[in-house]
Amino acid sequence: MTAAAPLQRSWDARAAANFVFGGAGAGAIVAAACAGGPGIRPPVILLGLVLVATGLALVATELGRPLRALHVFFHLGGSWMSREALAATLLVPAAIAAVFGVPGAQWVAAVLAAAFVLSQAAMLKAAYGIPAWRAPFVVALIVATALTEGSGIVLVAASWRGELSALLTVAVGALALVRAVVWLLYRRALAAIGANDARDALTGAGRFLLAAGTAVPLALAVVATSGVGESGVRIAAALAGVLAAAGGVFAKYALVTRAGFRQAYALAHLPVRGARLARGR
Repeated sequence: MTAAAPLQRSWDARAAANFVFGGAGAGAIVAAACAGGPGIRPPVILLGLVLVATGLALVATELGRPLRALHVFFHLGGSWMSREALAATLLVPAAIAAVFGVPGAQWVAAVLAAAFVLSQAAMLKAAYGIPAWRAPFVVALIVATALTEGSGIVLVAASWRGELSALLTVAVGALALVRAVVWLLYRRALAAIGANDARDALTGAGRFLLAAGTAVPLALAVVATSGVGESGVRIAAALAGVLAAAGGVFAKYALVTRAGFRQAYALAHLPVRGARLARGR
C-alpha cells in the first residue's frame, strides 16, 4: 500500500519569487554582458541586480528570525543555498562596477550571475525528498529558463532603445525553443520516475510555456526579422521578449509551489491487529 504524497509547505510563493526574480535577473545580467549594446547594457545589468535582490529579500521574509540569515554563509562546503548567497553578495559590487563601465566588470558579473543560477538549480536538485525537484533535467530546465528570461528582457530593452539586431532576436527564439525541448524531456522524466502528481500539477504551466512562451515568440521573431517596418519590428520583438520571459515565470512558480510533492512511502505488508494472538490460541 502506498501513502498519498503530501505537498511540501516549507517553500511558498516567496521562495518561488526568489527563483522567478533571481533567475530572470541573473539571466538578464548574463544576456546583457553577452549581447547587450552599450546603450542598454548598464540599465539591464542594474535591473538584473534589482531583480536578484528582490527575490532574495522576499525569500528572507520566510525566516522567523531574519537576523539569523547571516548563518547561511557558514555552510559553503555543503549547502547550495550558502553558495547562492555568496554568489549574490559578490555579484553586487561586480554589477555596480559594470554599470559604471569598469573594464571587464561585465564579464565578472556574468560569471557570478551564472554561478547564482547554477546554485539555485542545484539547490532544487539536492531536495531528494521532492521527486519533481530531483528529477533529471531539472538543472537544465532552471538554467535554460533563466537564460531565456534574461535574453527576453534584453530584447525588450533593445526594442525600447532602438538597438535591435537580428542576431539577438533569433537568439531569444532559439533559447525559447531549447527551453521547450528541455521542458518536454523533464516532463518525460517525471513520468519515468512515477511523479504523476507533479506532472499533472505542471500541465497548465507547461501549456502556457509551449504556446505563449515558445510558439508565439518564435512567430514574432520571424516577423521581427522580416523587415515589416521599424515600428512593427520593434513591437514584434518586444512582445516576443515579454512572452518568452513570462513562460519561464509561470513554469518556475508552478514548479516550486504546485509540483513539490514529498516522496511517498510504501508498506509492502500491513500489520494485522490481533493476528499474533490468533495464532497463539
